[in-house]
Parts: sequence; C-alpha cells; structure tokens
Amino acid sequence: MTEIVLVRHGETESNKLGLFRGRLDVPLNETGRHQAAAVARALRDDPVAAVFTSPLERAVATARAIAGEHGLDPVVDESFNNIDLGKWQGLEKSRVELEEPDLWNLWMTDPDRWGVPGAESLSGVRERALRGALALLPEFAGRRLVIVSHRSVLKLLAGALLGMVSGYFWKFYLDNAGYSVLGQRGDDFVLLKWNEACHLTERVVERY
Repeated sequence: MTEIVLVRHGETESNKLGLFRGRLDVPLNETGRHQAAAVARALRDDPVAAVFTSPLERAVATARAIAGEHGLDPVVDESFNNIDLGKWQGLEKSRVELEEPDLWNLWMTDPDRWGVPGAESLSGVRERALRGALALLPEFAGRRLVIVSHRSVLKLLAGALLGMVSGYFWKFYLDNAGYSVLGQRGDDFVLLKWNEACHLTERVVERY
C-alpha cells in the first residue's frame, strides 16, 4: 500500500501570538524545534522513500529533521506552500475578529466562500495541493512518502484525497508537529491515522 504521511510543521512564535501566518516566512521557536525532533523520532522506524515540503522555513526545518532520520534531503515543492491570506497575513486574529466581523464570521462558518483582497481561495489551495500529491504517486507506488506543510493545506489535502469536496475545513484539527497517515487502496484513499500527537510533550491548542 502506498502511504502518504501528512505532517504539520512545529510551533512558531506567530502560533503562540495568535497571528494569521499565511506566507509569512517565520522560523520555528524553541518549542517548535523540539517538536520537529520529536515527530522525526516518531516516524523513524518505518522506511520513508522521500520527504516533500512547503518552501517556508518552518516547514523546511521540520522536514529536514524527519528526512535526516532516513538519510534523505527534503524536496521543496511549491504545491504544498501555505495559503496566501492576502491583507490578513501577519494580523492578530483577535484584531480581525473585532475590525472585520462579517468576513471573520464567514471565515469561521463558511470558509469555502471566504475571500479577502490578494488572498487565495480554499478551493485553489485544495486543487494545487491535490495536484501536487497525485503527481508523486506513480514514482512512489507501494512506498511511504512524507509531506510537511501547514494546517490549512493539510486539512484541505486530506479531505480531497478522501473524496470530500467542501464543508469540511473546520471538522479537522491538527497540532503543530502532529502527523496523519492516508493509505491508497486502488484508486481511493483511506484514513489510517489522524493527528497523531503522542510524541509531543508541549502542545498549544489553537481555537481557530
């Protein structure tokens, strides 16, 4: 069975501060570096054929830790870059909630219809991430590959691989440095594991 392991990057200071990150290229903080090492150890016992990553540093650093356990170098793939949040990027979520209540409510209740100037739609993220993942399958058939990316991207990608179309964005939760596993069965995927986080000793549960 071909397996795709989806890994969210470790924690950053922006996570702790409750900021919209998007394409901001922020590094892992100390906790995030510990988390990256922990998820790397958690994934080292099963052979991994390749590790692919978003180009943003927080993902690359997490991918580098995982790949190193298998004697690999991570491969940067733009397909797994984070969502571009346009003018919301870098803003405190609490500020956006206060200053743009209508858009905030749409983000929280119907994100498939959400949009702000310069931002990428969820459907656009879903399509590019799915396209990128499916392009890898022929080369790695019957093996295990790892994709390190961001919360929004991984939730959308997982849903797409499982045949979901919309309405599921807030139904999935992902910890920093948590990982999930999907297995390919014929032309379909099955969910084998979701948000495994037993390897983490430091967790910050995000409301949104």
